[in-house]
Amino acid sequence: MGKPTTPRRKRTQRDYTLAFKLSVVELVEKGEMTYKQAQKRYGIQGRSTVLAWLRKHGQQNWSLTRTPRMPATQETPAQTIKRLEKELEDEKLRTLYLNMMVDDLDQHYGTQLRKKLLAEQPGLFKPVVKQR
Repeated sequence: MGKPTTPRRKRTQRDYTLAFKLSVVELVEKGEMTYKQAQKRYGIQGRSTVLAWLRKHGQQNWSLTRTPRMPATQETPAQTIKRLEKELEDEKLRTLYLNMMVDDLDQHYGTQLRKKLLAEQPGLFKPVVKQR
């Protein structure tokens, strides 16, 4: 598909050919211009017209973003594993910290939070054993 020609006048919705729409979509998806630049360059009046074309005719999933951008490069499986391991470690630390807070509240302020929670949902929390 070649590049669309630059019009000398504002266009109306009725005169966009499928070939023109596909050309604009291709230019945006290749990163040669943003959808706003295409809108301005080709005199497309509707603010969401190019976005609608991208959603309908594009190869990428434009429906997930409000302001379409070129998608970031995909994670490799190794990068995904590393990210998930970090998230898991962060969650383990967060859980440990929260358990320590509940133990301290129960011990120092007599709140019995763990006792109440364990009675309501058995197996939810495991007590933290403090080493002194």
